[in-house]
Amino acid sequence: MNGAKVAQKSEGGIMNDISGRILTADGWVDGRVTWQDDRVAAIIPEDVPADAPYILPGFVDLHCHGGGGADLMEGGDAAAKIAALHARFGTTAMLATTMTDTVPAITRAMRDAGAVMAAQAPDQAAILGVHLEGPFIDRTRLGAQPDAAIPASIPLVDDFNALAPIRVVTMAPEADPEGEVTRYLDGKGIRVQIGHSSCDYETAALAFESGRHGVTHMFNAMTPLHHRAPGIVGAALAHAEHAEVIPDLLHVHPGAIRVALRAIPNVYAVTDSCAATGMPDGDYRLGTQPVRRCGNGVRLADGTLAGSCLTLLEAFQNFVKIGLSIEEASARTSTIAADYIGVWDRGRIAVGSIADMVVLSQADFSLQQVVLRGRVREGANP
Repeated sequence: MNGAKVAQKSEGGIMNDISGRILTADGWVDGRVTWQDDRVAAIIPEDVPADAPYILPGFVDLHCHGGGGADLMEGGDAAAKIAALHARFGTTAMLATTMTDTVPAITRAMRDAGAVMAAQAPDQAAILGVHLEGPFIDRTRLGAQPDAAIPASIPLVDDFNALAPIRVVTMAPEADPEGEVTRYLDGKGIRVQIGHSSCDYETAALAFESGRHGVTHMFNAMTPLHHRAPGIVGAALAHAEHAEVIPDLLHVHPGAIRVALRAIPNVYAVTDSCAATGMPDGDYRLGTQPVRRCGNGVRLADGTLAGSCLTLLEAFQNFVKIGLSIEEASARTSTIAADYIGVWDRGRIAVGSIADMVVLSQADFSLQQVVLRGRVREGANP
């Protein structure tokens, strides 16, 4: 059948299944994937109709500020609203992402995100932790971040991490010139990324060799590539193993995306989404900044791009549109991100993995269903 169903009652819970063209961790299988409670139980080859849907791993977003009118920096239940909005579009796991702001404001956002994580609701994408984007950035490369940048601090990182687990930190090398905080975070297994920085090629290249693992929104808010001053972009293309990219085809030209894909082994999509995601055109907030959504762009009053209104469903569709295979587009919207933060039971369909899946039409890659920790819901489409 096309779609999920309750197949049978099994000891320990309900056994469910779904049929189609399944992209498993070992490649394509036509047949059924079954799960019990929230874990994949079996992948069973069998004949399926020629137009059977694609069943792919649920999307994983490591850089997400908002959605559904909510912004993480508001605190309260904002993280819950954001996770619920993105789950409708196939994101099954995510990192709640902060903005540069005062220490009390970031503390509130971290504390309340931690509370939402502890009370995870069944209709929400799993919040796996926090991406701390700022306040350890360079004032000359704020992008849409408020001017509240400060030097990196181990005690402050520890204070934040006690409120909600930090999985990724965006940090300008200028904020940690001796690399002390970077080495500390690296020792704790927290990924450190270069972003919002004006450093030169040599500084960035050294940073990649000494603990910084990736790049935040590649090409945006960083020194560009020039043949006599390669900048952070050049250092990333030459040395980085991982990099985020925002594939809304507005932040980065498709040609530049392909350059990054060719040079950096593990490029993965993020949304960098704000409160305007899933909402109509109009006025919203990104942290303390007023922003306006118009079409597929979100901008400050001066025209600066301010996050995005992208979903990972659209990111997947855009990857395919610019020429990536279904397999590669899926890996770059799920598996690579999960592996990057060491979450081995997400971002893949395999026996024992979390039953997080998206069911897409063969005809146009529209989202038919989302399987979220074993619960089936109808998908939304932009």
